[in-house]
Amino acid sequence: NAEYMGLYLHRMTEVSKEPEHTEQKKKKTFRVTTFRGIELDKLLEMKMEELVKLFRSRHRRRFSRGLPPKYSRFINKLKKAKKELQPGEKPKVVKTHYRNCIIVPDMVQSVVGVYNGKKFTDVEIKPEMIGHYLGEFAITYKPISHGKPGQGSTHGSKFVALKCTL
Repeated sequence: NAEYMGLYLHRMTEVSKEPEHTEQKKKKTFRVTTFRGIELDKLLEMKMEELVKLFRSRHRRRFSRGLPPKYSRFINKLKKAKKELQPGEKPKVVKTHYRNCIIVPDMVQSVVGVYNGKKFTDVEIKPEMIGHYLGEFAITYKPISHGKPGQGSTHGSKFVALKCTL
């Protein structure tokens, strides 16, 4: 029986050694982010008129009616914050109340402090967020958790009985 276990362990060590030699290190492939099938680099090069054609109808209508200058000033602040950063750092937070600002490719990789009615919520803008509103990423209410009785749900549940040790 001991000889059998010795052979068994010997075979296990041989099997475990083989895959180590045959494995090759795989190169990491980075996921290319696209918006409507167009890569981020090409989106950054596009003119605003061409970019607006890719948005949905609500956003196209908003851009066709013209954006106030405050939004372009906001985007310029984001660009300035991105220019001033050093490699490996996140850009400085730019605070705003513009919850209805549509995210465009120029804003990607910025950090925006979006006001939720009480405080500023930091939102790091990623390529997947293009075409959404800033307000979608800063929740305005505190989600409730329906929990234990005794928290004022009913009059009877206010009085939780003590354990009797009789």
